[in-house]
Amino acid sequence: MQHYYFSLKQMARASLSFAVALGLSLGSLSCSRSNPSQTEQARTAAADNFTPLTFDNYGRTITVNERPQRVLTLGPNCTETFVALGLVDYIVGNSLKNHSRGPLPQYAEAFKKIPELNYGSATREAVVSSGADFIYGLDWEFGAEGLELDELAGYGITVYVDSASTLEQTYQEIRDIGKIFGIEERAEAYIADQQSRIKAVQDKLAGKPKVKVLVYDSGSDGVFTCSGINFESLLIGYAGGKNIFDDLTEKAWITASYEEVLARNPDVIIIHDYDSPSVEAKILEIKSNGSLSELDAVRNERFVIIELESVLPGNRLAYTVEKLSKGLYPQLF
Repeated sequence: MQHYYFSLKQMARASLSFAVALGLSLGSLSCSRSNPSQTEQARTAAADNFTPLTFDNYGRTITVNERPQRVLTLGPNCTETFVALGLVDYIVGNSLKNHSRGPLPQYAEAFKKIPELNYGSATREAVVSSGADFIYGLDWEFGAEGLELDELAGYGITVYVDSASTLEQTYQEIRDIGKIFGIEERAEAYIADQQSRIKAVQDKLAGKPKVKVLVYDSGSDGVFTCSGINFESLLIGYAGGKNIFDDLTEKAWITASYEEVLARNPDVIIIHDYDSPSVEAKILEIKSNGSLSELDAVRNERFVIIELESVLPGNRLAYTVEKLSKGLYPQLF
């Protein structure tokens, strides 16, 4: 049994070597990065000075023995965090574009450099053959029917899971990435900017009553929405809102009955924007539903649209708080 597993691993590594070689041979045909010789020299110098780092992440201890050179960012929030920190040249593939409406405008050019690993969730085959030595990935992508962390470690891939549930945990992930890639000052500056912008919203909303909010991701036999332990619920709170289902804390995502939504009567409905169904289709679903159409929020057309990636932990904390607060308190902004 042990010998059989080892043979499979050898085969996978052979495939991996072939995929890496093929990727290198095709590199000249793709869009080249700016001044690759200087980039390579800088990376080599940084690698020579690297001190191994250990982190507690996702209920396990991970050690980074050398600076990663080929990174997969699994999840649009993870990809944009790397771009925001100036690390785009390390990314060799990303995933979950089906949960994205594209990058923020200031990152659009950088995103054009990034190869697509998988449009939806990352597959085992794509990850193993990518040549990656490091993954920064949304927790959705691992376990259950997804990628197995132990197996990836066996292929020499270090995985840092994006699983923050508070702002401070998100900041710590950014600090950890800063340490791994030798950009601590840049990471701290980014965090300081996020904190300052969120505080500005908080100051403006001081003393204002909370707005009752329903999050509408999708609808089928009820409303698929976020609970009180969902990261989005936290962001809604910073934006001056109160998730009407914040008392439910068993799972991050729940399905609430239409009757229960009607009983809790939100002031505003936040609608997630991603590839399908469209926002327009979701609003039509809401207005066509016998129960939801009775809500004051529907009658008053109080809909706030937010990109799904914007309510995930990552680089958009301040952006999301600012955008949601404008939707919840249009008279103040």
